[in-house]
Parts: sequence; structure tokens; C-alpha cells
Amino acid sequence: MEVKSDNVQEQINQINQKLDLVLHYVNEQRLKSETIEDLVSDVSIISKDAFASVVDELDTQGIELNINDIKLLAFKLVRNVNNFSQVMDMFESVTDLLKDAGPIINEVGIDFTHKLHDFEQKGYFEFFKELTNIMDNIISSYSPEDVRALSDNVVTILDTVKNLTQPDMLNALNNALNIFKNLDTENIQEYSLWRVFREMNTPEMKRGIGFIMTFLKNLSKDSIASK
Repeated sequence: MEVKSDNVQEQINQINQKLDLVLHYVNEQRLKSETIEDLVSDVSIISKDAFASVVDELDTQGIELNINDIKLLAFKLVRNVNNFSQVMDMFESVTDLLKDAGPIINEVGIDFTHKLHDFEQKGYFEFFKELTNIMDNIISSYSPEDVRALSDNVVTILDTVKNLTQPDMLNALNNALNIFKNLDTENIQEYSLWRVFREMNTPEMKRGIGFIMTFLKNLSKDSIASK
């Protein structure tokens, strides 16, 4: 009988321990519930105050809210949740790309800086600065009418430059310049009419006169044809 009494007492003790745990749990839940209720109450008060402030501010600014418009906006937001998610995924992808491309962009920036330094050392910037001075002089020296006339005749000018840059024309001009450069302009011999007549009978003068006459003849033909 004594053994059975001890078992009963042990079971009672275990039941008491479990009841204590249950009561402790219930008490904790009650405290949590009270805390949540207090929090909800505080949030409700804050929300009411914030809502009242927003309403007053909207009224001050003369803004009227339409409940239906707000509902439509909310529905649109709900319908486009997937789109917002895709945008965020895209933003995360771009962010990851920028992180991965950061070292590459840094290297490109360093190379670009070095290239600019090389350009500066070689005088590119000074060259472009002088070009701007040339452009300033051109702009200050010519009127818009002159530029307009230039644009009207730019094809003719380019054709002239093209013809001047042909190898045979460049050789002829170069020969003429070399001859002029080698002339002693301070010691030019005087020619009498008789000497001129004699020089005109030389093969060189005859070819020169023939060249001038042919040139003038063809020039006259082109002038008449252009009219």
C-alpha cells in the first residue's frame, strides 16, 4: 500500500508541474495579447492622427481624393505585382552587372586617363586650341553671306582642289616654284626688242608660246561654252 501511495503522489507532482507549465504559458500568452492590444491601440491612435493630418494638409493644398480612384490604383497595383517583381529582378540584375563590370570600367577609365595624358604630351590639345583660334579668325573675318556664297560654290571649289591635287598638276606647280625659287630676282638681265625677237625663235620660246596660245584658246572655248 505504501508503494501505491508513492506512485500516486509522484503522478500528482507531475500533474502539478504540467499545470504550472500550462499556467505559465497561458500567462505569457496573456501578456503577449495585452502587448499586442496596446500596440494596436497605439498604432490606431497614431494612424488616426496621421490620417487627420493628411486630410488637413490635403484640404490646405486644395487636393481632393476620390475613393474610387484610390481603389482603381490599388487594383492596378495588385494586378501589376508580377510586373513590379520583374522590374525588381531587372534592377537586381543591373546591380549585379555593375558590380561585375566595376573593375572593367575602372580599368577603362585608367586607360582613358593615360591616353589623355599621352595626347597632352604630344600636343594634341594645343593643336586643337590653335584650330579653335583659326575658326575664330574665320568667323570674325567672314560674314554669313560669304559663308552662304561658299556653300553655293563648294562643289566648284572642291573640283578645283581635286584638279590641283592631280600628280601632273602638282609636278607642274612644283617645277614652277622651283624655277622661281632658283631665279636671281635681283640680277635680271635686260632684254632689248631685238634680243626678244631672237629669243622667240628658239625652240624653248616657241614651245612656251605654243603652250600659252593653246591654253588661252581652250580657256576661251570653255568660257564661250559656259555662257
